[in-house]
Formats: sequence, C-alpha cells, structure tokens
Amino acid sequence: MKTILAPHSLSSLFTPKSSLQHQHNPKPTCYNLKKVSNFQSFSSFNTNPNWVSHVQHGLAALAISLALNFSPILGGGSAFASEFDVLNDGPPKETYVVDDAGVLSRVTRSDLKKLLADLEYRKKIRIDFVTVRKLTSKADAFEYADQVLERWYPTLEEGINKGIVVLVTSQKEGAVTGGPEFIKSVGDTVLDAVVSQNLPVLAVDEKYNEAIYSSAKRLAAAIDGLPDPGGPQPKDSKRESNFKTKEETAEKRDQFTVVVGGLLVIAFVVPMAQYYAYVSKK
Repeated sequence: MKTILAPHSLSSLFTPKSSLQHQHNPKPTCYNLKKVSNFQSFSSFNTNPNWVSHVQHGLAALAISLALNFSPILGGGSAFASEFDVLNDGPPKETYVVDDAGVLSRVTRSDLKKLLADLEYRKKIRIDFVTVRKLTSKADAFEYADQVLERWYPTLEEGINKGIVVLVTSQKEGAVTGGPEFIKSVGDTVLDAVVSQNLPVLAVDEKYNEAIYSSAKRLAAAIDGLPDPGGPQPKDSKRESNFKTKEETAEKRDQFTVVVGGLLVIAFVVPMAQYYAYVSKK
C-alpha cells in the first residue's frame, strides 16, 4: 500500500485543485475518489453487522410463522383436490383402476387388468375400481360412486354397461354402482354382499389389495353366471363389558383394605419406634 499511495497521491486526493493544475486529464482523480468512497462504505457495512443479524432473525421468524399458519390449509387443499381429480381425469384408459389412495400393489393392478379386460372383451361389461383416502364433498361412498359414474359416463348409452366400485380407506367402506346392464348382470344379492363383506371387512384389517381383487372376482363370477365364491364374514363386534362383577369388586376391596391398613400401620409405628429408640439412647 505504501508504494501505491505515495505522499503526492494523497495530497492530490485531499487537494483536488492542485492536482488539477498538474494533470490535464481529470478522470484518474475522479476514479480514485470513487474507489475511496466505495471502500469506506463497504468498511462501515462490515463493522456494524447488528442490523443484518436482526433482519435475518426477523425473516426466519416470518418464514416459520407462515409455514405454521398455511401448512394445514395446504394439506387440506391437496386432499380436497385429489377427490375431484378422480372426477375430472375420467375413466382409466387401460388399467381399470384409479388408485388415488395409493394402497394397491403392482401385482394387484396387473391382476385386475387381466381379469377385467377379459371380462369386458367377452361380456362387453366394463368395471372400474377407484380408491380414495377420504371424502369431503359427499356424505358417503355411495353418493361419490354415483357422482363418478355420472361424470365419467354422462349419457345412458355410455354408462349402460359400466360398473363403478369405490373404496374409501379412511372410512373403511365401499360402494358399487353402475348402469342397468351391469346391475342386471350382477344381481342385487352379490352387489349387497360385496358392499357388506368384501370391501368393509377387509378394509378394517387394511387388506386393501385383497378387498379390491376379491370384489372384482366376485362381480366377474356373477356376470359369467358362475357360483358365488363368497366373501369374508364380518367379525363379531360384541365387546366385553368393562364393568367388574360383584365377586371381582369384593376381592379388589379386600386387597385395597389390606394395603391401606398396612400403610397406616407403617406410618404410625415406624416413627414411634424411631422416637422410642432415640429416647432410650438418652
């Protein structure tokens, strides 16, 4: 720095008039003044970083506040949009299943495709399966299944031979609906059995793959006129009583009396024995 900033250079900075007398081109002098000014401002910025720290803390607090306030809304919005995405996207082209809940394995989807594609080819009846996590726009799975059928196949000609099976994983319930030809081919008995046995019973145990594929096989068997393969039976929902019998209550009361009596004896006898021993030593 000493070799660069010679004494006559410093004097030219602080006495611009004299420097202008000796130099014909003023640009170097202006350049030096500008650099000095910038250097000074940069130095003052580094020597006082407190306000930068306050700004950083304020921005961090603002980001955390926004995340906490808006995260529930974003979560609810994604679940709400998912339900309508199924309606707006229309029926699947080749897979016969819209697994919006993400509970079906690749094997189950492949088996469904083979079974339902063969059924549609032979009987001209198409069945689509839909899984969703929860419903927000409709009260139950039946209303949503009807809505899917009307949205995907808006005319009678399009939906006459179509069937829709819906499984709501959070509510552990399902529904089956369809056009006149589908309902006639399956029959009310099998339709009721699928809704009351295959879908809800297996969904309670979170066996969603088995619930979907067993329902498909049962519907396909009914359309083909084959014997009903049946479905899982609902488990006995009878709960054991939480109330104790008279004998159990009496036994517990006796045990409680013994425990409380023992504690009282210890509380009184031990201090008295300690006091007696203390007095005896004196």
